[in-house]
Amino acid sequence: MSTETPVPTGTGDNRYVSVANTPEFAALRRALRRFVFPVSAAFLVWYALYVLLSAYARDFMSTKVVGHVNIALIFGLLQFVSTFLIAWLYTRYADRRVDPLADELRAKIEGSPE
Repeated sequence: MSTETPVPTGTGDNRYVSVANTPEFAALRRALRRFVFPVSAAFLVWYALYVLLSAYARDFMSTKVVGHVNIALIFGLLQFVSTFLIAWLYTRYADRRVDPLADELRAKIEGSPE
């Protein structure tokens, strides 16, 4: 006896609803949320820290590090670095965790008899 979930059939909105109600789709959403929510929260905290320090810790942010480069400039550039780092990490995470689940679900759906 197979423990596999039956492949949703139908057309249009009904097919989408039946796919969205499968355990495989729930696993796909869960895998995506495991990355997106914590990383988004961490980035927002990091960005808010930069904004708050710029607004309320002007002396600290204007501290010169090298020549005319101050801490505010370094933090600003690190915002770009963190954005690219998050994109790279998401690509790796999606390749390992999200894409295999999505490919499996797509194969089930496309392979289903209409």
